[in-house]
Order: sequence, then structure tokens, then C-alpha cells
Amino acid sequence: MNTILDVREIVTAYGQSQVLHGVSLVVGRGEVVALLGRNGVGKTTTFRSIMGLTPPHKGSIRLKEVELVGKKPFEIARLGVGYVPDDRRIFPDLTAEENLEMARRLAKREGGYWTFERVYQLFPVLERLKDNRGTCLSGGEQKMLAIGRALMKNPDLILLDEPIEGLAPLVVKNLIGVIEEIQKSQVTILLADQNLKFCRKVAGRGYILEKGLIQYQGEMESIWQNEEIVKKYLAV
Repeated sequence: MNTILDVREIVTAYGQSQVLHGVSLVVGRGEVVALLGRNGVGKTTTFRSIMGLTPPHKGSIRLKEVELVGKKPFEIARLGVGYVPDDRRIFPDLTAEENLEMARRLAKREGGYWTFERVYQLFPVLERLKDNRGTCLSGGEQKMLAIGRALMKNPDLILLDEPIEGLAPLVVKNLIGVIEEIQKSQVTILLADQNLKFCRKVAGRGYILEKGLIQYQGEMESIWQNEEIVKKYLAV
């Protein structure tokens, strides 16, 4: 495996409350990997640790052999990590196109596959709504914009946190195709979600997180077929 992200034994806490107790995972270049688990098990904290937003107290996070622990979030972004948080965090007073332009200007990574044209090909609705402010977009449209904004930085790796939360079934179906197209462009994806059915359709491998530790890992199909594991760690 040509490893792009190597997370080893990270321990992360909010104040005195420890959330991650030694999380380790590996993502290979070009993969789509799922981080599975119920709400509150540490999926978002894992992503925030990778991005430097909630730095781990212990452990190592390496992106293409570059240590990320100790770096600022903007430095990590410039090294090639895009982050789509569960609450999207678009700029509400900017238009859709201005949101994309802001990402392009701040990327500091010249050239690359993802341009305005290709983002609009991926999300035709964004081209139609490019002059609409973020506050005027639906939840699904904001999610598309958040993903498009991350792509405008031409990252090597995208972190997608709860990508289908609150989305209508038709939007979820479209998002499956979007993830397939992103993967074709050689962008690696690590996504966090509790919906096993969705993850099975887009990811090749998965890690199951529970109580701040990786409890199981394997091919998505093997996880899907393992009724005992699904019932223990993923059933609501």
C-alpha cells in the first residue's frame, strides 16, 4: 500500500475529558476509507486531531511522511488536506462562487485538476446558484458547496465528516456518484459516518471506532456480513 495518511496511537482530550485513547489507522493513496461508529465515539475528534484543530497529546499523524502533530491547521491544509466538517462551515454572507474563490486563493497549491469548471461539472446546481449567498442555499446545496470548496484547494486527502447527515435520499444517491468521481481524480477520502449501508457503497475498507479506540477493521464487505460486529458496535 502506498500510504498517504498514517495515524498512530493518538490520544486526544478536551480539557480533562479524554476522548481518544490510542487511535491508529492507515489510508492508502486513492482509497476511500470509512471511519464508522455511533454518535459520540470520537469520529469528529479524530478528524479534528488530524487537522490540528484539537491537537493530540500523544501519538503521531503523518501525511506522506510529514509529521502533522504540532502544525497549525492552515499549515496542514496547505500540505494537502481538505476538511469538510459535519456543519459545513461555509461563509454565509459570501456567494457560492465567492466561497469557491476564497478556497482557491488560500490554497497556495498552484495548478491541479480541480477548477471552477470541474467543480461545476460535478455539482451543476452550484453553477446555477453561484450568485446566491450561502444563507440562501439548502442543507444539501451547502454540503455540495463545502465539498466543492475543499476540492478547489486540490488536496491529496479529503476528510468528510458525516457527509449524509440530514440529507434527502436523492441527494445521498447523488453524493455516492460524487465520491466515485472524486476518487477517479486520485483524491484520497477518509469519511466518518454511522450509516453502514452508505459506507458500504462508497468505501473499500473500514475502521470501527468505539469508546475512543479502534475496535475492528477490515474490508467493508466483511464488516457488512459480520452480524455480531454490526450489532455490537453499529446498531442503534
